[in-house]
Amino acid sequence: MLKNTLFETLQKVRDAKPLVHNITNVVVTNFTANGLLALGASPVMANAVEEAADMARIASSLVLNIGTLNPQTVDSMILAGKAANEQGIPVIFDPVGAGATPYRTETAQRIMRELKISIIRGNAAEIANVVGEKWEIKGVDAGRTNGNIADLAITAAEKLNCIVVITGKEDVITNGRTTYVVANGHPLLTKVTGTGCLLTSVIGAFTGVEKDLMQASVAAVSIYGIAAEKAAELTVESGPGSFQIEFLNQLSKVASDDINLYASIKKLAGGEQ
Repeated sequence: MLKNTLFETLQKVRDAKPLVHNITNVVVTNFTANGLLALGASPVMANAVEEAADMARIASSLVLNIGTLNPQTVDSMILAGKAANEQGIPVIFDPVGAGATPYRTETAQRIMRELKISIIRGNAAEIANVVGEKWEIKGVDAGRTNGNIADLAITAAEKLNCIVVITGKEDVITNGRTTYVVANGHPLLTKVTGTGCLLTSVIGAFTGVEKDLMQASVAAVSIYGIAAEKAAELTVESGPGSFQIEFLNQLSKVASDDINLYASIKKLAGGEQ
């Protein structure tokens, strides 16, 4: 995937300011909204059953995140997802903690069963548990990584019939036929709550302006990681609090020169690199 394509996609987000409808968890709502604003998108957090479907119909994309589950939120997700499906609006799903409890796993599988999901993003354990593979999970974090992440992602994409993004030390993006590995990012991301959830919403912003969902996903993951690397360079001695603030700054500042310098994308199978 050409580096100038990444910046062109980012510029589309900044120009169009896509409305990203988030039904997300209470832990990350503020950080997600600020991150989307920094990127150049327009966030909305509407989880009431009474308006979820109406908001989804006017959004550029819909992001569903099961981090803090309750029955009403799940009902809102299903209503919003069906409305988005009817309008051809991309639905991005973050199965936070799938595998940690039966309720989470069953809810994640219900969402995949009842809705047409465009992209699912999670760590290896979450994705494995959604598709019924055995993988350790600790709370909402991935446990030991035993197995080939790319193979898991491809298997999941084939089973779920959607694009799969597995994030970790390296990030894998696949539609089951073409697979990219992105090596951007920084370990400080794991010290700030909600960075994975924000990434899912950033993918939502990119899919709101780019019809090629693989291109949108790779661009979102790479640019997100580049912003993290730049933020870490400026704050690594100060700690995660300073990193969190600087990360928002860098999301708003990523330029074409940064992409040319930092982007680390490898194609594993098919397509253009």
